[in-house]
Amino acid sequence: MKAIRQIGSLAFVLGLFVVVFAGVPWHVLVEDDPVVPWWLRIAVFCLLGGILVVLLTLALEQKTSRGQAEVLPSTVSETAVLLLNSTEVPGRKVTEILGLAQGHTVFAIWLGKDLSAIARLILGGELTEYTEMMGMARSAATNRMIAQAEHMGADAIINVRYMTTSVVGSAAELLVYGTAVKLS
Repeated sequence: MKAIRQIGSLAFVLGLFVVVFAGVPWHVLVEDDPVVPWWLRIAVFCLLGGILVVLLTLALEQKTSRGQAEVLPSTVSETAVLLLNSTEVPGRKVTEILGLAQGHTVFAIWLGKDLSAIARLILGGELTEYTEMMGMARSAATNRMIAQAEHMGADAIINVRYMTTSVVGSAAELLVYGTAVKLS
């Protein structure tokens, strides 16, 4: 699917390039002749077809990933690794510091939800679309951090911190990190 999307992206870029840098000058030079040449028609079809291919592949990936996303828990998975935002574990002693454990993800919502969130921004109230998006991002990043800590052989992750930044538009990057430790 990714290869098809890349071909669609390439067709879009090539079509756009030909239309802008060859089609527009051609139209300016021969504006009296209304007949569009074959190469410009192909470029326009590549431009529009590329957009269509990219949108269709993304829609198919969304459809398949939604089925997988429903299987994933919305909260942190059951694990033997403790998560704490403190530097100590009550009643236990840190015997070994294994290093930094981190999880990372970038999430975005589709345009329909983004538009409804904009309407809610104007009218007021909680932007539930973004709340859900950030909740899913937090769960995914936390689960990745836990998996990394389990791979390191950690019993706990202490001093857990979350960071988020806006990437572009309604896409947000979420990073979670902490210190993986062994406990006695």
